[in-house]
Amino acid sequence: MRLIPRTMSTQHPDNAAVPLWAKSEVISGDDEVVEAYYVFSNLGVHEVMWDAEGKDVDTHVVRKLFTNYPEFFKEKVLGRDVFLTYRIPNPKIEGAERKVFVETLESIPITYDLAEQFYGSGNLTPPVFEVILPFTTSYTDLLSTVKFYEKVVASKDDVKLYDDFTVKDLIGETNPKRIEVIPLIEDRYSMGKVDEIIGKYIEIAKPPYLRVFLARSDPAMNYSMFSAVLSVKYALNRIKKISDRTGVPMFPIIGAGSLPFRGHNSPSRVNKFLDEYRGVYTVTIQSAFRYDYNEAEVKDAIKKLNEAQVKEIETYSEEEEVNLLSIADKFTKKYQYKIEGLANAINSVASLLPRRRARKLHIGLFGYSRSTGRVTLPRAISFVGAMYSLGIPPEILGVSALGELTEEDFELFRTAYKYYMDDISFAVAFLNYEALDLISEVWNVESDVIASIREDISYIENNLGLSLGGKDYATKKHVMLSTLLYLALKEKKVDEVRELLRDMASLRGSIG
Repeated sequence: MRLIPRTMSTQHPDNAAVPLWAKSEVISGDDEVVEAYYVFSNLGVHEVMWDAEGKDVDTHVVRKLFTNYPEFFKEKVLGRDVFLTYRIPNPKIEGAERKVFVETLESIPITYDLAEQFYGSGNLTPPVFEVILPFTTSYTDLLSTVKFYEKVVASKDDVKLYDDFTVKDLIGETNPKRIEVIPLIEDRYSMGKVDEIIGKYIEIAKPPYLRVFLARSDPAMNYSMFSAVLSVKYALNRIKKISDRTGVPMFPIIGAGSLPFRGHNSPSRVNKFLDEYRGVYTVTIQSAFRYDYNEAEVKDAIKKLNEAQVKEIETYSEEEEVNLLSIADKFTKKYQYKIEGLANAINSVASLLPRRRARKLHIGLFGYSRSTGRVTLPRAISFVGAMYSLGIPPEILGVSALGELTEEDFELFRTAYKYYMDDISFAVAFLNYEALDLISEVWNVESDVIASIREDISYIENNLGLSLGGKDYATKKHVMLSTLLYLALKEKKVDEVRELLRDMASLRGSIG
């Protein structure tokens, strides 16, 4: 059995601080190659996600890694000891990126040829053999990807160009012959039928094992933090059941950022994170985790994640599964109404947050928009960064739904989401109560929306017993800067707004 990575470095642009090795504030191009080597060699991360979704991607990354860092990759064999995993666009969803899907898969045999030259042609491990498919909603998404590679990319060796002269005679043999695909499940509906998606794929493709990637950020943005956590717990439970039924080992991956709304995986709380998401095998190490904390603390945390024993997934009865989804719906209904009312404010502030990666625009013709209900929202990192900067941490929205749960449902919620109080407590320290008056002055938010948010805040204070607002120097300063942000926005002082947004991101240890 191959080594399954425990930690996966990603290119999420959520870091407030700029790493010392970066040539500019916006990480792009060869800096991302340097970054890949840095996280392998210095931080001890097992796997790097090389992202071709929504950004220009360097398909010559393997050549550059071998050329620039030969000693490291002679010792740590790419594809055996450390891993580079492509995240490709989903051609069924991202129409303008369809040919990038082709381009990225076509580059995989090139990496094999490079490895053959670098390591020799013995028993060679393909340096790249896995891809992550975002927006997976059906087993056909997975099947289309692996079959496209097998039938279009890897099976043209014997095609005759003329006489008996074949493609293989011209460009050499194409390897590897097959690739593995990791479904990235990003919406609640697909998490609810994860066993159907992967079950049918297992039945047809018969993989020896499967890595299943569960998103945490987008479900939270669309449905609330509480709903996202419960949906992930439901999906993990289903993944375990299908593994038990089919005998196919499963290695779940979770995509989590540093702030509670996006997963609360930061260097200071890896033990709680692992306890919360029992059964998860691979954990994403996003940019804020890597660059917004002391490097020694980061390395120690990654070492813990790499070496931690995987805890058994909690299992739920069919009745409890139904109840989990029903509870999640209650939070979503309380949450979405507020987000629709705050959308103009969120989008305005999100557009002014610092950029940390060279990404393509994710609205309109050349990308995809993120939407919830009747409004369009920015990407999750910008969404969270905007909400915190506005003094209304998104974690608190919808929390009053707890008051609608029966005693039995609350007990199920409490056992499924162990550290919900930890997450809410973190968030309310950044709450700016004054913001509820200021936001209406700048964007004319409806009074019913503000009243609904006050209901959540009142529930936190009166029913959960948590004090609101700053508790230490960093959170108290964050609240003060949030108030100044509104004043700068009213006066249209854009440069000051940008500076305030940078300062607040540094204080909370993540853009979003």
